[in-house]
Amino acid sequence: MPQPVTEPDEADTFPALCGHTHLFPGARCRLQGLPDPQAFIARPWSIDVDLRFSDAVAVDAELRIDHRADGPSGPVLVVPAYTTGAGTHIQGRSWLIRELTPAGDEAELTIGSRALR
Repeated sequence: MPQPVTEPDEADTFPALCGHTHLFPGARCRLQGLPDPQAFIARPWSIDVDLRFSDAVAVDAELRIDHRADGPSGPVLVVPAYTTGAGTHIQGRSWLIRELTPAGDEAELTIGSRALR
């Protein structure tokens, strides 16, 4: 299936500001710098994401589009293990994206349940 004309090349990484020190169902992150947030929301594609948590910790993650016959499909945020600013170790996890919505000139992700890796 062809991707939108506005899709960035694979080398692009987009910052995502998260309102907490970790992710959980219902947490939100705002994707910044997308060339066309509306097109991305309507038909997301895989991108690299620089998650920036509220405690100033940054983690390289990946937003993938999962097309599996044996489980849920759609956007999945894959986050490696990291340590919060307070020293708490957070295990690597994959999260289903419950919702992608417009937020000004950004796209807001709402985290859903954990996805199987």
